[in-house]
Amino acid sequence: MTMEKEQFFQHKFLPVTAILVAIIVLWYAFAVILNAPFQRDLDRRANVTSGTIEFIGKTLAQPKPILPAPHQVAQNVFENTFLRPLTSNRSLVYNAWVTLSSTAVGFAFGTLLGILIAVGIVHVLALDRSLMPWIIASQTIPILAIAPMVIVVLGSIGVTGLIPKALVSTYLSFFPVAVGMVKGLRSPEIMHLDLMRTYNANAMQTFWKLRVPASVPFLFTSMKVAIAASLTGTIVGELPTGAVAGIGAKLLAGSYQSLTIDIWAALVAGSILAAALIAVVSIAARIVDRAMGGRAA
Repeated sequence: MTMEKEQFFQHKFLPVTAILVAIIVLWYAFAVILNAPFQRDLDRRANVTSGTIEFIGKTLAQPKPILPAPHQVAQNVFENTFLRPLTSNRSLVYNAWVTLSSTAVGFAFGTLLGILIAVGIVHVLALDRSLMPWIIASQTIPILAIAPMVIVVLGSIGVTGLIPKALVSTYLSFFPVAVGMVKGLRSPEIMHLDLMRTYNANAMQTFWKLRVPASVPFLFTSMKVAIAASLTGTIVGELPTGAVAGIGAKLLAGSYQSLTIDIWAALVAGSILAAALIAVVSIAARIVDRAMGGRAA
């Protein structure tokens, strides 16, 4: 057990901590550099001469800085997470929940669509030659161009709220699942396929007993990418809707009012939400792997 703890400390905890400390130090340094010109202008107007330490302290305490300091963002996240009612529009928990709802629906649709497309591509040669190039080409269109069109078209027929954002989320999440599942379904070796033919297995039996089990690791790896892309799609989908709640709405409101601290706090909340969603997919992958007879490494 002691050896395992030492390996964890040396190979995981220490490198991650070192990188985190380096990021925070650079963050503070750039906050001082970027906020310094505005602070000099404030001091000049107030006819105040500040010492170096005092000046640095002022650059890290501006109410609307160009780049907020880490402690300002952390304080904002703490206040809007633990000190606000959960039903408040300023609560990061409430806004994260609104975004999570659309993300979950979009991710579910995207995963199902990606799996169906992958099955069709693997088993129908015409789809492999005709559909796959179009799927790849669809991802070259910027999501910022697609999202407003989806919102406007669906809004014109009275479809608003969660569904338009979920469709934007679906658009981003189905692609990694489709590509990963195609690779997974095609991953069995020729020798294994020949063995199934030797056992006189039909296409359906080969699919469920060989291709699907072989594709599970590829599926969950793709789902980790898809869940993060789904969250991004939901946030982008919230921007053109004029939403009053959600992480995208927080970003939009912060940009309108130049509340850079709120913007960064919303970004942190989105990052934490993405990490939590990826962790959930990872846990599900381990559960499925154990159920299929896999062993922990």
